[in-house]
Amino acid sequence: MTTTPHRFWEHKSLEEMSTDEWESLCDGCGKCCAHKFEDPDTGEIEDSNVACRLLNLETARCKNYPERLKHVPTCVCLTPENVHKLHWLPDTCAYRRLAKGEPLPEWHPLITGDPASTRKQGMSVSGHLVSEDDVEEFRVARHFGILE
Repeated sequence: MTTTPHRFWEHKSLEEMSTDEWESLCDGCGKCCAHKFEDPDTGEIEDSNVACRLLNLETARCKNYPERLKHVPTCVCLTPENVHKLHWLPDTCAYRRLAKGEPLPEWHPLITGDPASTRKQGMSVSGHLVSEDDVEEFRVARHFGILE
């Protein structure tokens, strides 16, 4: 079996990927943009149904990805160096899967050629979250500087 250039993830390490290749790994699920809570006793992480204010709730994509850190300084930038340590990433996340030596899921846009395949397969948060802007506790926390 020959490896074709368009399936770069099968023959390049995360560290070897270009910026465009790296960015294309994101399946657009939006799960990393859901606020998470950590149990202080067990360290267990649980997703909430509240999304970052920059998440487009219909497309599950960031509304201002290039400038997200300016608007949400606590946003975590995934890198080849830190992806191994981010245990809160979903099991379906391409970055996490490739870091663990696992293949991309069959519904991933790089496999299907369809940018909407994640949503079509029900693997996206599209339609399942509310914005932190619509949750009083998050607005108050941001007002008092508790939440960026």
